[in-house]
Amino acid sequence: MRSCLFVILFILSAVICHANDSISPALPDTTLTYKPRIKPKSTKRDLVQIIADYIGSANKPRPAKKFDFSIIGGPYYTSDTKLGIGIVAAGVFRKDLNDTITPPSQLNIYGDVSINGYYKVGVRGNNIFGRRGKEFTYDFSFESAPDKFWGIGYKMNSNNANETRYKRWHANADLSLLFRIAPDLYAGPRLLLDFLNGKEITRPELWEGQESRTFTDGIGASLVYDTRDNPFNAYSGLYLRMDQIFAPRFIGNKYAFSLTEITLCQYQKLWKGAILASRVHTRLTYGNTPWGLMSKFGGSYTMRGYWEGRYNDKCSADVTVELRQHIWRRNGLVIWGGIGEVFPKVNGIFRGQILYNFGIGYRWEFKKRINVRLDYGFGRGESGLIFSINEAF
Repeated sequence: MRSCLFVILFILSAVICHANDSISPALPDTTLTYKPRIKPKSTKRDLVQIIADYIGSANKPRPAKKFDFSIIGGPYYTSDTKLGIGIVAAGVFRKDLNDTITPPSQLNIYGDVSINGYYKVGVRGNNIFGRRGKEFTYDFSFESAPDKFWGIGYKMNSNNANETRYKRWHANADLSLLFRIAPDLYAGPRLLLDFLNGKEITRPELWEGQESRTFTDGIGASLVYDTRDNPFNAYSGLYLRMDQIFAPRFIGNKYAFSLTEITLCQYQKLWKGAILASRVHTRLTYGNTPWGLMSKFGGSYTMRGYWEGRYNDKCSADVTVELRQHIWRRNGLVIWGGIGEVFPKVNGIFRGQILYNFGIGYRWEFKKRINVRLDYGFGRGESGLIFSINEAF
Protein backbone atom coordinates (compact mmCIF):
# COMPACT_ATOMS: atom_id res chain seq x y z
CA MET A 1 0.00 0.00 0.00
CA ARG A 2 1.26 3.46 -0.86
CA SER A 3 0.40 6.43 1.23
CA CYS A 4 1.42 9.54 2.86
CA LEU A 5 2.70 6.65 4.91
CA PHE A 6 4.98 7.93 7.65
CA VAL A 7 5.98 4.84 9.71
CA ILE A 8 8.25 6.66 12.19
CA LEU A 9 10.20 4.87 14.98
CA PHE A 10 9.86 6.92 18.17
CA ILE A 11 13.07 8.17 19.77
CA LEU A 12 13.43 6.24 23.04
CA SER A 13 14.53 7.77 26.35
CA ALA A 14 17.99 6.61 27.46
CA VAL A 15 19.00 5.76 31.04
CA ILE A 16 22.13 7.72 31.63
CA CYS A 17 24.71 6.17 33.94
CA HIS A 18 27.56 8.21 35.38
CA ALA A 19 30.60 6.28 36.54
CA ASN A 20 32.15 7.43 39.83
CA ASP A 21 35.66 8.75 39.57
CA SER A 22 38.22 6.29 40.96
CA ILE A 23 40.72 7.52 43.55
CA SER A 24 44.31 6.49 43.07
CA PRO A 25 46.08 5.16 46.20
CA ALA A 26 49.18 6.83 47.51
CA LEU A 27 52.41 5.74 45.86
CA PRO A 28 54.30 3.10 47.84
CA ASP A 29 57.65 3.75 49.57
CA THR A 30 57.28 7.53 49.60
CA THR A 31 56.37 10.21 52.06
CA LEU A 32 54.69 12.18 49.35
CA THR A 33 50.92 12.26 49.44
CA TYR A 34 48.53 12.78 46.57
CA LYS A 35 45.12 14.36 46.83
CA PRO A 36 42.96 13.39 43.87
CA ARG A 37 41.38 16.16 41.92
CA ILE A 38 37.63 16.00 42.12
CA LYS A 39 36.07 16.45 38.73
CA PRO A 40 33.14 18.87 38.92
CA LYS A 41 29.84 17.46 37.87
CA SER A 42 28.77 18.54 34.43
CA THR A 43 25.69 20.70 34.25
CA LYS A 44 25.18 19.83 30.59
CA ARG A 45 22.41 17.38 29.73
CA ASP A 46 22.97 14.51 27.37
CA LEU A 47 21.52 15.13 23.89
CA VAL A 48 19.43 11.95 24.06
CA GLN A 49 18.00 13.06 27.40
CA ILE A 50 17.17 16.49 26.00
CA ILE A 51 15.26 14.89 23.11
CA ALA A 52 13.52 12.45 25.45
CA ASP A 53 12.46 15.27 27.78
CA TYR A 54 11.20 17.27 24.80
CA ILE A 55 9.03 14.42 23.52
CA GLY A 56 7.88 13.49 27.00
CA SER A 57 6.59 16.99 27.70
CA ALA A 58 5.02 17.65 24.29
CA ASN A 59 1.47 17.04 25.57
CA LYS A 60 1.92 18.75 28.94
CA PRO A 61 0.09 22.01 29.71
CA ARG A 62 2.34 24.96 28.97
CA PRO A 63 2.23 28.65 29.80
CA ALA A 64 -0.35 30.36 27.63
CA LYS A 65 1.07 31.33 24.26
CA LYS A 66 -0.39 31.96 20.86
CA PHE A 67 1.56 29.24 19.06
CA ASP A 68 2.61 25.85 20.47
CA PHE A 69 4.75 23.80 18.08
CA SER A 70 6.38 20.35 18.42
CA ILE A 71 8.40 18.13 16.06
CA ILE A 72 9.03 14.38 15.95
CA GLY A 73 10.91 12.34 13.37
CA GLY A 74 13.06 9.32 12.65
CA PRO A 75 13.56 6.31 10.38
CA TYR A 76 10.72 4.14 9.07
CA TYR A 77 10.16 1.11 6.89
CA THR A 78 7.17 -0.06 4.82
CA SER A 79 6.77 -2.63 2.09
CA ASP A 80 5.70 0.18 -0.28
CA THR A 81 8.42 2.78 0.22
CA LYS A 82 11.16 0.67 1.87
CA LEU A 83 13.59 2.29 4.32
CA GLY A 84 13.26 6.03 4.76
CA ILE A 85 13.32 9.00 7.09
CA GLY A 86 10.25 11.04 7.97
CA ILE A 87 9.31 14.05 10.06
CA VAL A 88 6.01 15.31 11.41
CA ALA A 89 5.48 18.72 13.03
CA ALA A 90 2.26 19.71 14.78
CA GLY A 91 1.26 23.15 15.96
CA VAL A 92 -1.82 24.48 17.72
CA PHE A 93 -2.48 28.17 18.01
CA ARG A 94 -5.02 30.79 19.09
CA LYS A 95 -5.38 34.34 17.90
CA ASP A 96 -6.78 35.50 21.24
CA LEU A 97 -5.53 33.83 24.43
CA ASN A 98 -8.52 35.19 26.36
CA ASP A 99 -10.97 33.42 24.02
CA THR A 100 -11.78 30.07 25.67
CA ILE A 101 -14.80 29.35 23.44
CA THR A 102 -13.10 29.11 20.05
CA PRO A 103 -11.30 25.76 19.55
CA PRO A 104 -7.57 26.07 18.79
CA SER A 105 -6.43 26.10 15.18
CA GLN A 106 -4.02 23.45 13.94
CA LEU A 107 -1.08 23.30 11.53
CA ASN A 108 0.64 20.06 10.46
CA ILE A 109 3.82 19.90 8.39
CA TYR A 110 5.06 16.54 7.19
CA GLY A 111 7.69 15.11 4.89
CA ASP A 112 9.64 11.98 4.18
CA VAL A 113 12.12 10.45 1.78
CA SER A 114 13.01 6.80 1.17
CA ILE A 115 15.70 4.77 -0.56
CA ASN A 116 13.37 3.67 -3.40
CA GLY A 117 13.03 7.23 -4.71
CA TYR A 118 9.85 8.20 -2.88
CA TYR A 119 9.60 11.65 -1.35
CA LYS A 120 6.71 13.78 -0.15
CA VAL A 121 6.17 17.10 1.60
CA GLY A 122 2.92 18.65 2.69
CA VAL A 123 1.13 21.19 4.86
CA ARG A 124 -2.41 20.82 6.11
CA GLY A 125 -4.49 22.42 8.82
CA ASN A 126 -7.37 24.64 9.72
CA ASN A 127 -7.64 28.20 11.00
CA ILE A 128 -10.65 28.95 13.20
CA PHE A 129 -11.71 32.56 13.65
CA GLY A 130 -14.12 34.59 15.77
CA ARG A 131 -15.60 32.04 18.16
CA ARG A 132 -15.85 29.64 15.24
CA GLY A 133 -17.68 32.11 13.04
CA LYS A 134 -15.30 31.27 10.18
CA GLU A 135 -13.03 28.33 9.42
CA PHE A 136 -10.36 28.07 6.74
CA THR A 137 -9.09 24.55 5.93
CA TYR A 138 -6.21 23.75 3.59
CA ASP A 139 -4.12 20.83 2.36
CA PHE A 140 -1.07 21.30 0.13
CA SER A 141 1.10 18.36 -0.90
CA PHE A 142 3.74 17.37 -3.41
CA GLU A 143 5.15 13.90 -4.00
CA SER A 144 7.20 11.87 -6.42
CA ALA A 145 6.95 8.11 -6.10
CA PRO A 146 7.28 4.77 -7.85
CA ASP A 147 3.72 3.47 -7.99
CA LYS A 148 1.52 0.67 -9.30
CA PHE A 149 -1.61 0.70 -11.45
CA TRP A 150 -4.14 -2.02 -12.27
CA GLY A 151 -6.50 -0.10 -14.56
CA ILE A 152 -9.91 1.43 -13.87
CA GLY A 153 -12.88 -0.44 -12.39
CA TYR A 154 -13.19 -3.44 -10.11
CA LYS A 155 -12.83 -6.04 -12.86
CA MET A 156 -9.46 -4.62 -13.92
CA ASN A 157 -8.35 -3.83 -10.36
CA SER A 158 -8.94 -7.34 -9.03
CA ASN A 159 -6.82 -8.99 -11.74
CA ASN A 160 -3.29 -9.35 -10.38
CA ALA A 161 -1.97 -9.84 -13.93
CA ASN A 162 -2.81 -6.19 -14.66
CA GLU A 163 -0.29 -4.87 -12.14
CA THR A 164 2.15 -2.47 -13.77
CA ARG A 165 4.71 -0.08 -12.36
CA TYR A 166 5.17 3.56 -13.26
CA LYS A 167 6.46 6.78 -11.70
CA ARG A 168 3.96 9.30 -10.36
CA TRP A 169 4.59 13.03 -9.94
CA HIS A 170 1.71 14.68 -8.09
CA ALA A 171 0.93 18.16 -6.70
CA ASN A 172 -2.35 19.05 -5.02
CA ALA A 173 -4.02 22.00 -3.29
CA ASP A 174 -7.42 21.75 -1.59
CA LEU A 175 -8.91 24.78 0.18
CA SER A 176 -12.26 25.70 1.69
CA LEU A 177 -13.59 28.69 3.62
CA LEU A 178 -16.62 28.05 5.83
CA PHE A 179 -18.96 30.61 7.40
CA ARG A 180 -21.35 29.84 10.26
CA ILE A 181 -24.91 30.31 9.01
CA ALA A 182 -26.69 28.74 12.00
CA PRO A 183 -25.66 27.03 15.26
CA ASP A 184 -23.22 24.21 14.31
CA LEU A 185 -23.99 24.72 10.59
CA TYR A 186 -21.40 26.09 8.14
CA ALA A 187 -21.23 26.74 4.40
CA GLY A 188 -18.73 28.25 1.99
CA PRO A 189 -16.67 27.97 -1.20
CA ARG A 190 -14.12 25.29 -2.02
CA LEU A 191 -11.21 25.26 -4.49
CA LEU A 192 -9.38 22.20 -5.83
CA LEU A 193 -6.16 22.26 -7.89
CA ASP A 194 -4.57 18.98 -8.97
CA PHE A 195 -1.64 18.18 -11.26
CA LEU A 196 -0.65 14.59 -12.00
CA ASN A 197 2.01 13.26 -14.34
CA GLY A 198 2.51 9.54 -14.88
CA LYS A 199 5.94 8.63 -16.26
CA GLU A 200 7.73 5.49 -17.44
CA ILE A 201 4.41 3.84 -18.36
CA THR A 202 4.86 0.45 -20.07
CA ARG A 203 1.20 -0.61 -20.40
CA PRO A 204 -0.73 2.45 -21.63
CA GLU A 205 -3.81 0.36 -22.45
CA LEU A 206 -4.62 0.23 -18.72
CA TRP A 207 -5.25 4.01 -18.83
CA GLU A 208 -8.04 3.46 -21.39
CA GLY A 209 -6.93 6.24 -23.74
CA GLN A 210 -6.49 8.94 -21.11
CA GLU A 211 -3.43 11.14 -21.14
CA SER A 212 -0.84 10.36 -18.51
CA ARG A 213 -0.51 14.05 -17.67
CA THR A 214 -3.59 15.87 -16.33
CA PHE A 215 -4.38 19.19 -14.69
CA THR A 216 -7.65 19.93 -12.92
CA ASP A 217 -8.97 23.15 -11.42
CA GLY A 218 -12.32 22.76 -9.72
CA ILE A 219 -14.61 25.16 -7.87
CA GLY A 220 -17.54 24.36 -5.68
CA ALA A 221 -19.13 24.62 -2.26
CA SER A 222 -19.17 22.82 1.08
CA LEU A 223 -21.90 22.40 3.69
CA VAL A 224 -20.92 21.19 7.17
CA TYR A 225 -22.88 20.31 10.32
CA ASP A 226 -20.50 19.80 13.23
CA THR A 227 -21.26 19.11 16.91
CA ARG A 228 -17.96 17.38 17.76
CA ASP A 229 -16.34 18.29 21.07
CA ASN A 230 -12.94 18.44 19.34
CA PRO A 231 -12.23 18.64 15.59
CA PHE A 232 -8.94 16.68 15.81
CA ASN A 233 -9.83 13.82 18.15
CA ALA A 234 -13.54 13.72 18.91
CA TYR A 235 -15.00 11.92 21.93
CA SER A 236 -18.61 12.80 21.17
CA GLY A 237 -20.75 14.51 18.59
CA LEU A 238 -21.78 14.33 14.94
CA TYR A 239 -20.01 15.47 11.78
CA LEU A 240 -21.77 15.73 8.42
CA ARG A 241 -20.03 17.20 5.38
CA MET A 242 -21.30 17.55 1.82
CA ASP A 243 -19.06 18.84 -0.99
CA GLN A 244 -19.94 19.64 -4.58
CA ILE A 245 -17.15 20.46 -7.05
CA PHE A 246 -17.38 21.39 -10.74
CA ALA A 247 -14.46 21.17 -13.19
CA PRO A 248 -15.88 22.45 -16.51
CA ARG A 249 -14.01 22.98 -19.76
CA PHE A 250 -14.43 26.78 -19.82
CA ILE A 251 -12.04 27.21 -16.87
CA GLY A 252 -9.31 25.19 -18.55
CA ASN A 253 -10.09 21.52 -17.90
CA LYS A 254 -9.55 19.03 -20.71
CA TYR A 255 -11.40 16.42 -18.67
CA ALA A 256 -14.68 18.03 -17.63
CA PHE A 257 -16.46 16.39 -14.72
CA SER A 258 -18.31 16.98 -11.45
CA LEU A 259 -17.77 15.55 -7.99
CA THR A 260 -20.14 14.97 -5.07
CA GLU A 261 -18.76 13.77 -1.74
CA ILE A 262 -20.71 13.06 1.46
CA THR A 263 -19.17 12.11 4.82
CA LEU A 264 -21.11 11.29 8.00
CA CYS A 265 -19.22 10.56 11.25
CA GLN A 266 -20.54 9.85 14.74
CA TYR A 267 -18.64 9.60 18.03
CA GLN A 268 -19.95 8.08 21.24
CA LYS A 269 -18.45 7.32 24.66
CA LEU A 270 -18.97 3.70 25.75
CA TRP A 271 -17.09 2.98 28.98
CA LYS A 272 -14.07 4.52 30.68
CA GLY A 273 -11.56 5.51 28.02
CA ALA A 274 -13.54 3.94 25.16
CA ILE A 275 -14.88 5.79 22.13
CA LEU A 276 -16.93 4.24 19.33
CA ALA A 277 -16.34 6.13 16.07
CA SER A 278 -18.21 5.35 12.86
CA ARG A 279 -18.10 6.77 9.35
CA VAL A 280 -20.31 6.46 6.28
CA HIS A 281 -18.73 7.92 3.16
CA THR A 282 -19.46 8.13 -0.55
CA ARG A 283 -17.69 9.87 -3.42
CA LEU A 284 -19.48 10.16 -6.76
CA THR A 285 -18.11 11.62 -10.00
CA TYR A 286 -19.94 12.33 -13.26
CA GLY A 287 -18.66 13.10 -16.74
CA ASN A 288 -15.15 12.54 -18.08
CA THR A 289 -13.29 11.95 -14.81
CA PRO A 290 -9.46 12.00 -15.14
CA TRP A 291 -7.75 8.83 -13.94
CA GLY A 292 -5.96 10.54 -11.07
CA LEU A 293 -9.21 11.84 -9.55
CA MET A 294 -11.21 8.64 -9.66
CA SER A 295 -12.80 7.57 -6.38
CA LYS A 296 -10.37 5.15 -4.76
CA PHE A 297 -9.58 3.11 -1.67
CA GLY A 298 -6.41 2.83 0.38
CA GLY A 299 -4.05 5.30 1.96
CA SER A 300 -4.23 6.84 5.43
CA TYR A 301 -7.96 7.49 5.65
CA THR A 302 -10.19 5.20 3.58
CA MET A 303 -10.12 1.38 3.67
CA ARG A 304 -6.68 1.37 5.31
CA GLY A 305 -4.56 -1.60 4.28
CA TYR A 306 -5.22 -1.51 0.53
CA TRP A 307 -2.62 -0.13 -1.85
CA GLU A 308 -3.81 3.42 -2.40
CA GLY A 309 -5.53 3.66 -5.76
CA ARG A 310 -5.55 -0.04 -6.63
CA TYR A 311 -9.34 -0.17 -6.39
CA ASN A 312 -10.72 2.86 -8.22
CA ASP A 313 -13.68 3.87 -10.35
CA LYS A 314 -15.91 6.86 -10.92
CA CYS A 315 -17.84 6.18 -7.70
CA SER A 316 -17.19 4.61 -4.32
CA ALA A 317 -18.95 4.01 -1.01
CA ASP A 318 -17.58 2.71 2.28
CA VAL A 319 -18.54 2.22 5.94
CA THR A 320 -16.09 1.95 8.86
CA VAL A 321 -16.63 1.35 12.58
CA GLU A 322 -13.68 1.89 14.95
CA LEU A 323 -13.28 1.25 18.69
CA ARG A 324 -10.72 3.53 20.34
CA GLN A 325 -9.53 2.55 23.82
CA HIS A 326 -7.22 4.55 26.06
CA ILE A 327 -4.82 2.11 27.76
CA TRP A 328 -2.32 3.94 29.96
CA ARG A 329 -1.05 7.48 30.17
CA ARG A 330 -0.41 8.62 26.59
CA ASN A 331 -1.01 5.21 25.00
CA GLY A 332 -4.09 3.75 23.33
CA LEU A 333 -5.22 1.01 20.97
CA VAL A 334 -7.87 0.83 18.25
CA ILE A 335 -9.54 -1.89 16.23
CA TRP A 336 -11.71 -1.28 13.19
CA GLY A 337 -13.70 -3.02 10.52
CA GLY A 338 -15.44 -1.90 7.38
CA ILE A 339 -16.70 -2.63 3.90
CA GLY A 340 -16.57 -0.70 0.64
CA GLU A 341 -17.28 -0.83 -3.07
CA VAL A 342 -16.14 0.94 -6.24
CA PHE A 343 -18.59 1.22 -9.14
CA PRO A 344 -18.88 3.08 -12.49
CA LYS A 345 -22.26 4.83 -12.11
CA VAL A 346 -24.31 6.33 -9.30
CA ASN A 347 -27.02 3.71 -9.72
CA GLY A 348 -24.43 0.92 -9.70
CA ILE A 349 -24.02 0.71 -5.93
CA PHE A 350 -24.44 -2.77 -4.40
CA ARG A 351 -24.24 -4.33 -7.86
CA GLY A 352 -20.55 -5.18 -7.77
CA GLN A 353 -18.12 -6.87 -5.43
CA ILE A 354 -17.95 -5.80 -1.79
CA LEU A 355 -14.44 -5.34 -0.39
CA TYR A 356 -13.75 -5.86 3.31
CA ASN A 357 -11.28 -4.10 5.57
CA PHE A 358 -10.19 -4.49 9.19
CA GLY A 359 -7.18 -3.66 11.29
CA ILE A 360 -5.54 -2.75 14.57
CA GLY A 361 -3.69 0.39 15.57
CA TYR A 362 -1.59 2.04 18.26
CA ARG A 363 -2.12 5.61 19.46
CA TRP A 364 0.36 7.89 21.20
CA GLU A 365 -0.68 11.35 22.36
CA PHE A 366 1.87 13.65 20.78
CA LYS A 367 0.14 16.82 21.94
CA LYS A 368 -3.04 17.31 23.92
CA ARG A 369 -5.87 15.68 21.89
CA ILE A 370 -3.53 15.20 18.91
CA ASN A 371 -2.51 11.59 18.34
CA VAL A 372 0.27 10.00 16.35
CA ARG A 373 -1.22 6.82 14.90
CA LEU A 374 0.30 3.59 13.70
CA ASP A 375 -2.23 1.34 11.92
CA TYR A 376 -1.93 -2.06 10.30
CA GLY A 377 -4.83 -2.76 7.96
CA PHE A 378 -5.95 -5.87 6.11
CA GLY A 379 -7.94 -6.14 2.90
CA ARG A 380 -8.72 -8.73 0.27
CA GLY A 381 -5.36 -10.31 -0.55
CA GLU A 382 -3.23 -7.48 0.81
CA SER A 383 -2.28 -5.55 3.93
CA GLY A 384 -0.33 -2.46 4.83
CA LEU A 385 1.15 -0.29 7.55
CA ILE A 386 0.17 3.36 7.97
CA PHE A 387 1.78 6.08 10.05
CA SER A 388 0.10 9.47 10.32
CA ILE A 389 -0.99 12.22 12.67
CA ASN A 390 -4.60 12.73 13.81
CA GLU A 391 -7.29 10.09 13.54
CA ALA A 392 -8.41 8.67 10.20
CA PHE A 393 -11.81 10.33 10.75
